[in-house]
Amino acid sequence: MKRSLVSTLALASVLGFSAPAIAENLVHVQQLLGTRQCSQCDLSRSGLVMAELRGADLTGADLSQANLTRANLANANLSGANLTGAVLFGANLTGANLAGANLAGADLREAYLTDANLEGTVLEGAGMLGAIGVDTEIATPEQYYLWGMEEIQRGNFRGAINYYNQAITLKPEFAHAILARGVARFRLQDINGALVDARQAEQLYITQENEEGFRLAVQFGEGAEAAQEAIALAIVPGAAVAISSISWER
Repeated sequence: MKRSLVSTLALASVLGFSAPAIAENLVHVQQLLGTRQCSQCDLSRSGLVMAELRGADLTGADLSQANLTRANLANANLSGANLTGAVLFGANLTGANLAGANLAGADLREAYLTDANLEGTVLEGAGMLGAIGVDTEIATPEQYYLWGMEEIQRGNFRGAINYYNQAITLKPEFAHAILARGVARFRLQDINGALVDARQAEQLYITQENEEGFRLAVQFGEGAEAAQEAIALAIVPGAAVAISSISWER
């Protein structure tokens, strides 16, 4: 019997059958949209794209995995709310009260957070690339570094440099950010700037006893020097070093 059940489940998996998804609580969704008063409501997995929720009372509400893309939550009260895994891409959270809210793993890219209350807010694993009004106490040097790496992948090298600069301002000895900035500068054909960053990163890696980082910095510096010499000799005017995809341990 057990074997038959296992075989049946395996076949169902192969054919694409799965347990039905848990549906959103339509009563609570309608209550929210109709009154903007939904404290402690179950709004998990709700579709609230571009919803007009200015000043809404959502204290303690469960909005886990809800889709709030470009929703207007300006001055909304989301204190203590569960927003784990919620999509808040481009959402307006200006002046919102997010004190004690759980936004772990939430998508806050390009969201507006100016004057938002983030006291005690959990932001672990939240995507905040391009978020506006993020306090430097919330955006750590490591977070700026990760945003810079994302911009590198998108080919936005100037944007990456901006993030790396902010990371380095907060943490001057951040060798990874300095080396990564050098890569971005190189891709913008600022060879001199790239070499300066490579040498600085080398020295920091020596001080920090990071052999792998030092090796990468030396490798990058040598490649940049070779490209500089080639350009000076007009041999390879558009020389480039394929190093931007390297991942460094933190």
